[in-house]
Amino acid sequence: MKTLITGGAGYIGSHMAHCLARSGEYLVVLDNLSTGFGWLLPPSAELIVGDVSDTALVERVLAEHQVSAVIHFAGSIIVPESVSDPLKYYRNNTAASRNLIEACIKAGVDKFIFSSTAAVYGDPVSIPVEEDAPLAPLSPYGLSKLMTEQMLRDVSAAHDFRYTALRYFNVAGADPEGMTGQSTPEATHLIKVACQTALGQRPEMKLFGADYDTIDGTAVRDYIHVSDLVEAHRLALLRLRAGGASAVMNCGYGEGFSVRQVIETVKRVSGVDFKVIESDRRPGDSPKVVASNARACTELGWVPKYNDLELIVRHALEWEQKLIARRVNEGT
Repeated sequence: MKTLITGGAGYIGSHMAHCLARSGEYLVVLDNLSTGFGWLLPPSAELIVGDVSDTALVERVLAEHQVSAVIHFAGSIIVPESVSDPLKYYRNNTAASRNLIEACIKAGVDKFIFSSTAAVYGDPVSIPVEEDAPLAPLSPYGLSKLMTEQMLRDVSAAHDFRYTALRYFNVAGADPEGMTGQSTPEATHLIKVACQTALGQRPEMKLFGADYDTIDGTAVRDYIHVSDLVEAHRLALLRLRAGGASAVMNCGYGEGFSVRQVIETVKRVSGVDFKVIESDRRPGDSPKVVASNARACTELGWVPKYNDLELIVRHALEWEQKLIARRVNEGT
């Protein structure tokens, strides 16, 4: 029996693949490689290049590999893009997830872990935000994820099917052993962009919104190390295997940092005072979102190991340096 990781050649998915491989798991990865890279995967992972929206392919993979659990990362994640192209997000996130869930039901796959997001909360009324807080997404991205959560809830009530939806806050950093990291050149993650700017891969970076009602006028986010995030997934998988009920859980540290604080941390760790240009707010962004992680800590026994912004930045910088060396070696 194997675990299927959709989007497993991407940033978080590849970390998940390495995590499960280190645990001795048998796994198969489905990825269309639009933003992922096969070289990020551990040797033991079998990569199938294809799209999660290809129902016939998904059904064949589930059957041929006797898949017993699915960890679903595949999807589109850029908030401003979702505002300008909402149909892309409802297709790639909501419709594709609907087809995947149906294929799981047909194949008898009863354990499902979903990559959700803190964007479902919109602009939270109270901080830190708990899982039962009002859900009011500010973007099609957040709504596309919330719609999938609702499908999972309804399917779980109608079938022998249990799920865990993990609502990510701002994922950053890279594998401490240097096995994988965020490798998409045009990724929009703040820490990656700042690291690229510090290393001369970008001439400057933009700071979107300096007039929020926050500590310094810039948006505040809860930054979680990607290795802690995938450990939460591993524990969620073990919980489902042990018969745990369906659940929704936040994945964050419960501590917020402003965009300015993050940029200053990257400057300090890198030793480079790079250029930052203030720009208008981006559509769909919330002023402040910070997690309450009590449920994940209690239900999963999750104990974060990398709750340190400087450490997160250092791992991200080290990965960017590795990518630069890789491109030099390849002559690109």
